[in-house]
Amino acid sequence: MLTVRFDRLQLRPGERVLDVGAGFGRHVYECARRGARAVALDYAEAEVTETRATIGAMHDSGEIGDGDFIGVLRGDATRLPFPDESFDVVITSEVLEHITDDTAALAEMVRVLRPGGRFAASVPAEFPERINWRLSDAYHAPIAEGGHVRIYSSVELRAKLRAAGLSLTGHHRAHALHSPYWWLKCAVGVDNDDHRLVRAYRRLLEREIIERPRPLALVERVLAPVLGKSEVHYAVKGGPSG
Repeated sequence: MLTVRFDRLQLRPGERVLDVGAGFGRHVYECARRGARAVALDYAEAEVTETRATIGAMHDSGEIGDGDFIGVLRGDATRLPFPDESFDVVITSEVLEHITDDTAALAEMVRVLRPGGRFAASVPAEFPERINWRLSDAYHAPIAEGGHVRIYSSVELRAKLRAAGLSLTGHHRAHALHSPYWWLKCAVGVDNDDHRLVRAYRRLLEREIIERPRPLALVERVLAPVLGKSEVHYAVKGGPSG
């Protein structure tokens, strides 16, 4: 399930991409499939290990070629281990809300991005996120174990992106059908995966992701601007900001 729209990034084969906070690699796999030379970076050791194994399997099966990936490594978003202007594209999806010093992380991401390079960041959208926080403390805690440390407003996020040296080029909301799912999870207990309503809704989401039936795609498209769980912003390094 992709949050970032790759047509907005205009990703080209051979470009160098850094996915900061790559998690289990959903966006970096798409980069590799498109022929980009991608690096996945995450702080969680287990996720780095699994992403590395999946990339290896994709290579062994011929899904990606020898030059379509650079590596997977564990690292800190506030101290990126790369020289200045190393990447053509930087992606960070559902990460900034976990980082206490988000301005330092953004400064590092912009530092390693070449002038004119493209940038995409997504965070939980304010309205659905406030409902989650109101319904359940367990949803966003404990902070010490990587929980959410803030709820972004669109104004705050855009201001921080501009302050980091980025020029905004557009934005959208995504995953409208996921907002009610998480409200339900927060209401019955975020770890209560066996609740019958949670199981039923999860099956609906799995069908949306795997089969992409037209009725669900239409519902998602209509509701995303209002209920989308994720807010995605696109930018370039330098130039006038929109």
